[in-house]
Parts: sequence; structure tokens; C-alpha cells
Amino acid sequence: MTNLDLSTIPEHVAIIMDGNGRWANQRGMPRAYGHRQGMESLHAVVRAAGDLGIRYLTLFAFSSENWRRPETEISGLFGLLKTFVQRDLAELRSRNVRVRVIGERGNLKNDILKLLIEAEEGTATNTGMTLVIAFNYGARDEMTRAVSALMRDVQAGLLPMSAITPEAISARLDTAGMPDPDLIIRTSGEERLSNFLLWQAAYSELVFVPEYWPDFGRENFLAALERYATRNRRFGGLAPAAAVVGS
Repeated sequence: MTNLDLSTIPEHVAIIMDGNGRWANQRGMPRAYGHRQGMESLHAVVRAAGDLGIRYLTLFAFSSENWRRPETEISGLFGLLKTFVQRDLAELRSRNVRVRVIGERGNLKNDILKLLIEAEEGTATNTGMTLVIAFNYGARDEMTRAVSALMRDVQAGLLPMSAITPEAISARLDTAGMPDPDLIIRTSGEERLSNFLLWQAAYSELVFVPEYWPDFGRENFLAALERYATRNRRFGGLAPAAAVVGS
């Protein structure tokens, strides 16, 4: 049960799903086992977010730095991606969830790219929650690509230098057209963003929880939303009470 006030529900929640490997290690199991169990948490959170009316849910699924991991682990993660598309896409369609994938696609193998495109195209007409999968994603790479695109337009004479504004950069990020995340949650007790949505997180509320991702379910998600509801978001301004006292 929860005392969550539905009027405080954020429009966009992003999650760094961390701790699958450590969760498995504590149980004497291979890291792949933790990733499989983490899929169950993913299902629970996606359903909860949709039920609560959250408009955007962004999940950090595979970072551009994850290629440094052992080949067996990477293969296992790709296997889970294939399972997700083949098994879970039908449920997402039925729940009116739209899938959007962000991240660099240029260096992906054709079979992986095909899966990502299938997930997007298979839900393109849905009008409910947008499930954003950050795959082969790194925020610095994203920002570099955005600025490079702007500079190409400047060099081609399509834009003046004065047109390089924060709004112009945002419009060329992978998340163009989406609101910035109101809340970013990270599991496993780590307290950093790890190259995730660095530009978009400028005014996000951050909630760090100790549970590893396989232990993070619906109730943990609701508890994080309750913590968010207590925050006073000022976006660089003054809180109403402070404004009166300091006037």
C-alpha cells in the first residue's frame, strides 16, 4: 500500500538499473542470472509506471561503455533484448505503450539494429506511455553528435553561429521532443549519473536507493515516487516562503 498523491506523479522518470551482477555474485550465481532476474523488475516497473499515468519512462539498458564487459555477458544481454522484443512486445502493444530507442546506432550489428527497429515500429501507433530504451547510449557521445550536427549546418551556411543555443542543442539530442526527466532513480547504492542524460538532468531530482535492481519492484518504485513528491523544485528560483521572507 502507498499514500502516494497521484497529483505529484512526475511526467518523466528515468532509471539507472544497476546492480544485476553484484546481486548474482552474492548468491553465487553468474552475472547473466542477475540480468535475467532484472528483467522481472523491468516488467514490474513498466507496468506500475503505466498504471500511474507516467508519460515517459526511460531505462538505461546498455551504455556505450558496456562494450568493455566480457563477450559472454554482452551476448547474454543481447539475448535478453531478443527475448524482450519477441515475448514482451505483444504486452506493450496491448498496454498502449510506445517504445523509443535512444543511443548511437551507427556501430550496431544488423541483427541488433533490426530488433530495435522492430520494437519501435511495432508500437509506433500507440498513444500511451513512451518507454524509452537507452541502448548503446552515452551522454557525452550524444552531446558530441548534437553539437557536430549543428556545426555542419553552420558550415553549410544553413545556420548562423548565433543559432547555437541550448534549445538548438536539445532539439538535436536523441531525446528531442521529449520533456527532460523530472526524476532520475539509481539502484544499488551508487550515487552518480555515469554518463546518463547529463544534459537533460540539469534540473532533475535524483533518488538513490540501496536495493540492487533485481530487488527493485513496484513498492520500491512507489517509495521513490513518494520521496520525489516531498521535493521542492525551484529550477534556480526561490521557494514561495523564501521569497516572502527575503523580500
